[in-house]
Amino acid sequence: MARRSRVDEVVDGLFDDIVARRLVADQVLPSEPELGERFDVSRVTVREAIKTLQARGVVRVESGRGSFVQPLARWTSLSAVLAATSATGDASAAEQLIELRRIFETGAAALAAERARPDEVEAIAADLAAMRDAHEADDLASFVAADLSFHDRILAASRNPFLTVMFAPLTEVLSERRAQTSAVRVIQHNAIAEHEHVLEALRDADAEGARRAMDQHMQQTLDDLRTHVLGAGRAR
Repeated sequence: MARRSRVDEVVDGLFDDIVARRLVADQVLPSEPELGERFDVSRVTVREAIKTLQARGVVRVESGRGSFVQPLARWTSLSAVLAATSATGDASAAEQLIELRRIFETGAAALAAERARPDEVEAIAADLAAMRDAHEADDLASFVAADLSFHDRILAASRNPFLTVMFAPLTEVLSERRAQTSAVRVIQHNAIAEHEHVLEALRDADAEGARRAMDQHMQQTLDDLRTHVLGAGRAR
């Protein structure tokens, strides 16, 4: 266990350097002795850390030349990509995350409309009611929790385990993003209205209606992000 934690320490340190662009794409990493001295670990630990980053596609190892940072587009770990793009605060990354949600969630909503049990639909309705209550009480944390639960229940009701597993790495990032965007009261108001349309389609078992409603929700989310979050940031 102790050995593993030291490997994690090196992995996290190098990953932080890459995210902060102290190490950039195609740049060679410091040598094993240099990294060992920096982190006060053995060369074996350094090698294990580099293997971990290599497995995530973050670095590549070239025999006789060393280890190099990979361009972000070649990374193979979704969690690593999410961590990197979230840390930079890049506006395009925020928009791309909504694009990804759109791909997942419109299909999930259509499936849920066909497959959800009545008790699952009512649990989704309860989440929407909790969103309304939190909005009235100006309780941001409760609003975000109910919003996330609303979407999680739809994913579960789709009865497609691949959707659930593939969406899981997004959960932490989505929580952080929701806290940022939902701090704007008008965004909360718009989200409640869009969620109502999704719920209505689920209650009617209308797959195409649920798909359209979720697609419109994602468009509203994107518009709100650009207008009230990214636009406000540029205005300052």
